[in-house]
Amino acid sequence: MRKIRIIAVLLLGLFSIQAQALTLAEARTQGRVGETQGGYLAARVQDNDTLALVKKINQARSESYQQLAQSNNMSQQDVARLAGKKLIDKALPGEYVQGINGQWVRK
Repeated sequence: MRKIRIIAVLLLGLFSIQAQALTLAEARTQGRVGETQGGYLAARVQDNDTLALVKKINQARSESYQQLAQSNNMSQQDVARLAGKKLIDKALPGEYVQGINGQWVRK
């Protein structure tokens, strides 16, 4: 139950990120980014807009993971891994996710 609450709070925080030149939804559907097993977004395309988006998203995620870890007596890495699993599970068809072997897979 506690893990579900952690993930719910995390996902709410991730979806509240302000609009940018390139949105997360656009980057996902265009295959520019993918979700990793470790809970962070990775750039699949190395242009300035994509890299800036990934940096901003991952910074926000890191802060959220740290807060959730402290609140729940868990490591930040454990929180990030739980989030990574949920984000990969929730990825839409056509979006890229990192498989357990580290390779990119299109859902």
